[in-house]
Amino acid sequence: MAFGKVLRVVRKEVGMTQEELGHAAEIDRTFVSLMERGERQPTVRVLFRLAAALKLEPVRLIQLTQELVEQDPDA
Repeated sequence: MAFGKVLRVVRKEVGMTQEELGHAAEIDRTFVSLMERGERQPTVRVLFRLAAALKLEPVRLIQLTQELVEQDPDA
């Protein structure tokens, strides 16, 4: 669930819709939605695609997720 929260925040910060992110990352918009709701987790390949689409290093998405979990273990 934490990764999904981070994904949603970062996506909104860069001003992208789920559809735009899906297109840029070459994944379906519904998969973006499922990840943001914590119903699915990305593969490493998808993580790299998401990071590239968001103009971040993949490790940054992981760091942000770790920070959220450290602040709120139930996230």
